[in-house]
Amino acid sequence: MSRREEERRQDMRRRRRRRKKRSTAGRVISAVIMLIALGVFVFSAFRLYDIYTGYKDGEDEYDDLAEIAISGGSGEEGEDNRFRVDFDALREINPDVVAWLRFEEPSIINYPVVQGEDNDKYLEVTFKGYENTVGTLFVNVDNHPDFNDRNTIIYGHHMNNGTMFNTLEDYQDETLWKEHPYFYIYTPDGMEHKYQIFAAGVVRDTSEAYTYQFADDASFQSFLDFSKSSSYYDTGIMPAMSDKIVTLSTCTKASNSDRMIVQGVEIEVNP
Repeated sequence: MSRREEERRQDMRRRRRRRKKRSTAGRVISAVIMLIALGVFVFSAFRLYDIYTGYKDGEDEYDDLAEIAISGGSGEEGEDNRFRVDFDALREINPDVVAWLRFEEPSIINYPVVQGEDNDKYLEVTFKGYENTVGTLFVNVDNHPDFNDRNTIIYGHHMNNGTMFNTLEDYQDETLWKEHPYFYIYTPDGMEHKYQIFAAGVVRDTSEAYTYQFADDASFQSFLDFSKSSSYYDTGIMPAMSDKIVTLSTCTKASNSDRMIVQGVEIEVNP
């Protein structure tokens, strides 16, 4: 065999070895990519399951609380059928309870309300004390728990499964306000506070809407004017200087600094 032929064969063997190495490396890279993709899929599936389970657990808990503490309110005639809240039963579960919030159509919002030692405690803790992103509706820590402030703020999450304060966003549509312009707050003293919604809009989380103490009537009037000007539509309702306001607040999808608020003015208090 000539020297040139031998060199040609050696060159061919080297090329085969290089191709084999490239092929092996390619298979290893493909396997690694497949493992990474599988890992991402498994992690995503676990996260989705975890989120769904959290939503379901939270929804079941609040359904259970309604079964325990609520009676009446089915719409039938008769005084015995009035909506009632057993606050003694609720206090046994959580002594931080200060109210029950119900909209005219209970399927919109129908939950207990607490007040913690700060505005962080109930962000991811349910009424029964379980860690869950649904959290609990809670009154601003600096408000009085009897809803006698000029503006009492109640916070709640905008949950993607339609629970908690998710439905506040629907009040961007004037039609919903026309159909359901009232909400009710029940307090441990046995009183039913009826509120008429006078404004619904999106504001910054540092806006005037979150003022709860007012130096004088002029500052309160400024707060009312801001609320009206921020509303998606004109309800034709302007609270008076002697009125009490409740501001319901939740996050929006638009920005971390934006909040959807629905504001009601107290129009009746009944035992």
